[in-house]
Amino acid sequence: MYQNDGLITLLISCPDQPGIVAAVSHFIFEHQGNIVHSDQHSTDRHGGTFFMRVSFAEDSFTLQEADLVRAFRPIAETFRMHWSVHYSRLRKRAAIFVSKLDHCLTDLLWRWKSGELAIDISCIISNHRHLEHITQMYAIPYYHFPVQREHRRDDQQRILDFLANRVEVDLIILARYMQILELPFVQAYPHQIINIHHSFLPAFVGANPYERAFERGVKIIGATAHYVTEELDEGPIIAQAVIHCTHRDTVEDLMRKGRDVERRVLAEAVRLHVEDRVLMYKNKTIVF
Repeated sequence: MYQNDGLITLLISCPDQPGIVAAVSHFIFEHQGNIVHSDQHSTDRHGGTFFMRVSFAEDSFTLQEADLVRAFRPIAETFRMHWSVHYSRLRKRAAIFVSKLDHCLTDLLWRWKSGELAIDISCIISNHRHLEHITQMYAIPYYHFPVQREHRRDDQQRILDFLANRVEVDLIILARYMQILELPFVQAYPHQIINIHHSFLPAFVGANPYERAFERGVKIIGATAHYVTEELDEGPIIAQAVIHCTHRDTVEDLMRKGRDVERRVLAEAVRLHVEDRVLMYKNKTIVF
């Protein structure tokens, strides 16, 4: 089995028609690539959209990245593809945003340290200093950026300027960062900001979902990881999970159970993103 550090992955979406898989497979074959994983999906057998993820070994492939882009372009134009190419040896650089709650942060750091999450963590950014001691154990830079509601846009612009000038980042993970991101921030990182919402969306959007779930007497609670868009808690969903509860559970019990689900779902969403397994379709995702 090939290790992830030696794969090239193509992500493709285009109008569905015969010949797409054959053309892509032949392109890889003629340049001596060995396909390791291939998956595809169509939204409709008649005039729908076709999605494909194919990974092949880099060591035998004869084209360098720039040559691959030039050589594949005629195929992409023929089938009207939206496509991208990803090299697994080029790890994504992440900034983790946190506030006061530590469960998602500590879980991500543990998975990163153990090698489960193939990312480079550039920094931790927080609107509080409460969790700085945790990041010191991992020797990750921690930056405190206070945010005030009345001038939140300006405060967040300072964070944007910092990221643009001081830290290389292509993924932002909101690990229970309890701030609404302003439009300029979201637009700076389209489909590159992953948030964990402590509810099984679309139920109980916004704040205090566990209290609202308790009031409704729900029998399951959950968590949702999604990309951040202009609409609060309405971005494309990457991963979700639920856990059962009963009438005996208090609000505190729901919160305890919810924390377990939150960290699992967020870690799964980050893994899917960094392994280039997610394609956008309208306001949904195709997850391979």
